[in-house]
Amino acid sequence: MPPLTVLITLFGLIVHTRAQSGQQSPDYMKFVVNATQLPLNDTYDYIIVGGGTAGCPLAATLSKTYRVLLLERGGLPFANANVMTREGFLPTLTNFDQSDSPAQAFTSEDGVPNARGRVLGGSSAINAGFYSRADDDFYKRSGINWDTHVVQRSYEWVEKAIVFRPQLQTWQTAVRDGLIEAGIGPYNGYSLNHSLGTKIGGSTFDSSGHRHTAADLLNLSNSSNIKVAIYATVERVLFAPSYSLLSRQNAIGVVFHDLAGDYHHAMLRNNGEVILCTGAIGSPQLLLLSGIGPRPYLSSWGIPVVRHSPYVGNYMYDNPRNGISIVSPVPLEQSLIQVVGITDSGAYVEAASNVLPFSSPAYSVFLRPTSSPLYLTVASIMEKIIGPHSSGTLRLASTDVRTNPIVRFNYFSNPVDLERCVNGTRKIGALLRSRAMDDFKFWEWSGTDFRFVGPALPIDQSSNILMRDFCRRTVSTIWHYHGGCVVGRVVDHNLKVAGVHSLRVVDGSTFTISPGTNPQATVLMLGRYMGLTILKERTQMHNSTHSSSH
Repeated sequence: MPPLTVLITLFGLIVHTRAQSGQQSPDYMKFVVNATQLPLNDTYDYIIVGGGTAGCPLAATLSKTYRVLLLERGGLPFANANVMTREGFLPTLTNFDQSDSPAQAFTSEDGVPNARGRVLGGSSAINAGFYSRADDDFYKRSGINWDTHVVQRSYEWVEKAIVFRPQLQTWQTAVRDGLIEAGIGPYNGYSLNHSLGTKIGGSTFDSSGHRHTAADLLNLSNSSNIKVAIYATVERVLFAPSYSLLSRQNAIGVVFHDLAGDYHHAMLRNNGEVILCTGAIGSPQLLLLSGIGPRPYLSSWGIPVVRHSPYVGNYMYDNPRNGISIVSPVPLEQSLIQVVGITDSGAYVEAASNVLPFSSPAYSVFLRPTSSPLYLTVASIMEKIIGPHSSGTLRLASTDVRTNPIVRFNYFSNPVDLERCVNGTRKIGALLRSRAMDDFKFWEWSGTDFRFVGPALPIDQSSNILMRDFCRRTVSTIWHYHGGCVVGRVVDHNLKVAGVHSLRVVDGSTFTISPGTNPQATVLMLGRYMGLTILKERTQMHNSTHSSSH
């Protein structure tokens, strides 16, 4: 059977099996189709590219009144058992393939491995589930014209559907107590808001460890107005000359291909929009492939220039993550991030614990193979700096949209970021010295100590030179990259792409700073918020044309 037939058969089988097993298929399955089933030409009021953290709530909101097409290049979240469970977090992030894994791997030019979502639900389907709203500074510095009342309502709409209060177990309880002992106070209890001190945040995993994603928000759509296509890969946005004084070009639709390799044209109706929600890697890439970017650069690729926009793919940011991992002498549960220490020195401290099968080829020849593998609990403590100030660039690697672009984040190129990392790693040191951490030390002949997996913190944590070296040497990602289509450079304060009509970008690529401790809450809110904003704009436009015609 060719791969296409296999996938289409699988698609039907998944839905059928869920029905057989008594598992409810999500409501949104009524309007999800494989892209092969869509007509080759059709028209919509809104075409949303990317069914991820922002795209799903945006599509659900706009479908209230308008005909919406949501195009997602990946498959269904519940088709992959790992995606839907806490235990599956690490396997999902580490088992990827070229074309169809829910996480798509990429390594930045800095040499740091990273991942992006490729599944309905986007990165909300592959992340650690932590939910915490943005800090006040983010709203002030984002350049977006926020209506605080609508922001609040948008968060609540998301939270009612997919956010839960986590129940702390051994490791997260110890981390919470240790953070308070380490001076990261006050203790704010369970809170979805961002405030200085230690708190328990929300989680998109429910009490049984089942993941909820942005895709669940599609259940709130008006099902008669929305089509969601999976395995739909958008190649470029289509433009036509505009006769407006403000812009020379109008976005008129998109071209996408399905698994059979057929090309489809989705076109806009009057006053409609194409909205890119493909994230900080996908949105700048798609603008460049569509002819919006620096003129000399596009010409060097032979891409016809629609609009000279010099900053597309610039101001790419990724918050560096640094930390330590220890083997625990006591068995620990699987836990993803539930507690955070929000410091006043430019860093956030978070932790997780994972149960890993222990297999070491070096020792396997001495051990009789057993049917049950040995398991180790590895507990990790990490810090993420706020901001960051360091930024980099995104460039095309190919004119094929399926090929990851080339990204460089330039970690710690700004000295402020390095100082913040030093501050954050010192907090990890203070946490390790707290009484709450004593239970996780091993008894050695010389006393008690931690058993580290990978690098330990420097012994002399007062040395700036040693701490800076640790930060540079152990830098990894916390998957909170953003930028590439930033407000004020590529899009305006309403997220409309400057210089062209009917095209917006609604996702983290528009941010110059990462919101709060973890961006997922803010990106989910942004999808809902921009949907409500666009509905309001359309109503006002309708009223003004209506009154002028009388």
